[in-house]
Amino acid sequence: MKQSPELLRRLLRAKDRMDRAPEEAWPIHRLARVSATSPAHFAREFKKAFGLPPHRYLLTRRIERATALLRDTDRPITDIAFQTGWSSIGTFGRIFRDITSESPGEFRAREGTVPHRREEVPECVVRSVDRPILKIAVSEKRRRKAAGKLDIQSS
Repeated sequence: MKQSPELLRRLLRAKDRMDRAPEEAWPIHRLARVSATSPAHFAREFKKAFGLPPHRYLLTRRIERATALLRDTDRPITDIAFQTGWSSIGTFGRIFRDITSESPGEFRAREGTVPHRREEVPECVVRSVDRPILKIAVSEKRRRKAAGKLDIQSS
């Protein structure tokens, strides 16, 4: 069933709030309040509208921001973790590795050795290329990897 334009506007309002402040805590009940829906309805409709559950969408935004800061600044990794909304450096490192297949330090070292000409590429293209793929849950990726069944399409 197609979603109403009014519902989509309210879902976009919640998505925009996450985009503006991905470092903040965004539990489902808070997002549901922003979009004037019940938590269960919000979670279902958000996934239907945007293809990802709200929590995975937020992880994507946080990792995007962290990769940009790791690449473009020399700030300590701990500062970047806290600035992008992680309350634990260990959790940040584990999730970052699960999503990007590199630790934050490895990512920074690799990116530092590659010459970039990003200023010549439109920002929307850069963001699209850098966006982590979270079509499956991080815990599911970890389980599949342990079983030796992680295919390149789902990573």
